[in-house]
Amino acid sequence: MSNNKIAQNLKKLRAKKGLSLEKIARLADLSLNTIVKVENGVNTNPTIDTLTKIAKALEVGVDDIIK
Repeated sequence: MSNNKIAQNLKKLRAKKGLSLEKIARLADLSLNTIVKVENGVNTNPTIDTLTKIAKALEVGVDDIIK
């Protein structure tokens, strides 16, 4: 799974939902820093737990983020 693809999908899904990075961080119960690193492709190995929390916050499946 390409982390650049994860970053692109996260950015696209977040924009589609009209949510800020801060809002996703709150909804996912993750730090803003974590969300920023995943969305910018800096976090090269986001855990399944992190991806699951982000997906839940976006009301999508993990597969929508990693496909």
